[in-house]
Amino acid sequence: MGTGSIVGIAIGCFVGGLVLGFVLTRKLIKREMKKNPPINENMIRAMFMSMGRKPSEAQIRAVMNNMRNSQ
Repeated sequence: MGTGSIVGIAIGCFVGGLVLGFVLTRKLIKREMKKNPPINENMIRAMFMSMGRKPSEAQIRAVMNNMRNSQ
């Protein structure tokens, strides 16, 4: 085998690994997002209610804004 064929095989394996890694990572992230969806306003309401408080819309919006800004 020549040097060119070895380099070609190495590049092919590298590109194949990148594609395979991308596909697997995308699938894992989608599955994880389905299991643990990002927090929404209903979850914040439930959290406040579990603490025995009736939240106002301003409080819910403030919590959502704080969470968006922290990311």
